[in-house]
Order: sequence, then structure tokens, then C-alpha cells
Amino acid sequence: MDWIFIGNFPPVKRRFDFCFAAILLALTCVAAETPISPDQENPNEVRPSGVPAHRQRSKSKSTANADADSEASATPRPRRTHRATRSRESEDDSLPTQTVPGSIPKVSASSVIVINVRTGGVLYEKNPDQIRAPASTTKLLTGLIVAETGSFDRPVTVAQVDTLAEPVKLNIKPGEIYTRIDLLRALLVKSPNDVARCVARDNAGSIEAFAEKMNQRAAALGATHSHFVNPNGLPDARQYSTARDLATIARVAYANPTIRSIVCLPQLMFRYANGRTRELENTNKLLKRLPYCNGMKTGYTEAAGKCLIASGTAGGKDIIVVVLGDSHSGVWRDAGALLAWALFNPSAG
Repeated sequence: MDWIFIGNFPPVKRRFDFCFAAILLALTCVAAETPISPDQENPNEVRPSGVPAHRQRSKSKSTANADADSEASATPRPRRTHRATRSRESEDDSLPTQTVPGSIPKVSASSVIVINVRTGGVLYEKNPDQIRAPASTTKLLTGLIVAETGSFDRPVTVAQVDTLAEPVKLNIKPGEIYTRIDLLRALLVKSPNDVARCVARDNAGSIEAFAEKMNQRAAALGATHSHFVNPNGLPDARQYSTARDLATIARVAYANPTIRSIVCLPQLMFRYANGRTRELENTNKLLKRLPYCNGMKTGYTEAAGKCLIASGTAGGKDIIVVVLGDSHSGVWRDAGALLAWALFNPSAG
């Protein structure tokens, strides 16, 4: 009996004619033409809003007196199993998909201001002089003072008093030695409270002395409705600021090349004194989602709500947005929408 061969399939007897072969070939074609989902086709595709077409969503956390954006504990958290249902807080990842030309985005934050960095002009404001707890946006002033002091290669020895800063810490240990620039980078990227205390004490000799320097520098800049008692923004009734004051501080920080080179980093590799390394992800989510965002600083406590100082540049414009007292779901959406509006709408000025 004759045999025939079809592609890579076994020989088939002629008495089946070509029916069996045709069926096998049809099944092969169907399998080859199975469509690929858009997410599988290009997981790194960027939509017009700057939001990746496919990204892992994570449940945000709320801690009573913590800068929840920091998550700087040195102990890795256990990986959670995937849940089929969406997290209640998955809206944390929401961002504006478009901005209507000429319209000012509606925002839910308690206090907001948008300024043109180059002119200092106010493009939009909402309760800009309302007294607010600044949370870890305070660290932008802390970083500015350290950056203006210079001596970045100076060795800094961690003291026991530096570690007394719960709950968000990088877990640097007493006696360990780091350079000033390494601590400054960690401070502005990951926002650990122990690092803030360490650079403040190193700079001024004590937390109290550094707080005095903070108040003097803020007043010199024109931020006259603020008062600081600690370098990290942890809750204290004596520590307060306004959106306008924080924008004033941020504008000066934006002009500092050292600060600018740090706050734009999406992540940073930090090397501990014992040689262990750890990648620190920037707490500012807009950096990875909006290509025109280039800084600056996040903040959160229950008293302050979600806070964000965001900066961006495009088309010869440099914009700073300050959003205070927002929700977990609103802070990224509000800041992102205002940044896009100010940068890309001619009517924004």
C-alpha cells in the first residue's frame, strides 16, 4: 500500500484519501492563528497619557503616622497571591487619559497651587494659603538645605538618635558610615525618616538646631506661613505649611542642580555599609507614568492626607504643582491632570 507524507506528520495511508491530512492541517492553522491580546503583544506600550498598557497593580497602605509612600522598611514583605477581584484602592493608579483644551481639571484635594517655575506666576490655585500638615513634602526643604551646604563626599556616621524615627525607615545602624550624597539621594527618592534625622543632625548638630535652620531658610525664601520642628514631616501640631509656601520652596529646589538630578530618578541603588545593596523605588509614581514629569516629593500622614509636589517640563515650560490633603485615589489623578493642563494647554499661560 502506498504512503504519503504531510509536513512533519507521520505517514498516512492513501485509503484515508486526503481527509485526515486536511483535518490535521486545518487544526495546525487554527492554533497558529490564535490571537494575541494587546497586553501580550507589547507589555511596555505607552498610551497617550503616559500610562503603560499593562502594569501590575498593588494595594496601597495607610499607616496612622507614616509617610505611606515611602515603604522603606529593610525587611522585604512577603509576596501576596493574585486576587481575581480588583483591590478597593486600585484607583490609586488612575491618571487622566486626556485634558480638554482650555479647561481646568476638577480636583478633590483640599489645597492646590500650580506655578510657572520660570516666572513664578500662579496658573491655578485652590485654598493655597490654607494651613496644612505638610507630611514628607517637608523633606524637600531638608534636602535643599543639605544640598546648599555641599561637601557631598563628607563621611557621615550614623548616631543612635538618628534611628529614633518610626515607622518608615531605611534601617541604617549606629556606627555605620555613609557619604552625605548617598544619604541625600535616599532621602529624596525613598523618603526614610531615619535618614532625614541623620542628615539633619549631621548638618546642624541636632534636630532642634536644624529645625531652626529650616525656619530661617523658609522665611528667607518668602515662605512666611510655615513652621518646622522636624526634618521628616512626622506629625506635630507645631509643624505646618501651605501650598503656596511649599511651591515657593519647591521652585528654589528645582533650580538646584543637585536636587534636580535626584528627584527625577525613578529608582536608586543604595549600598549599605556592610556591602549589601538594595534598589529603592521612587515614591513619586508619576515619574514612571508621565514622560514629562521630572520630580519632586511625596508625603502622607493621616493628619495631612495624600500630598504631592510634582514638577514637569515640556515645550519650554517648567511647571510645579502642589497638591495637599488629597485622597489615595485622587492625588495622582489630580496632580497628573494639573501638570498636563499647565504644560500642554496654551490657555494655561
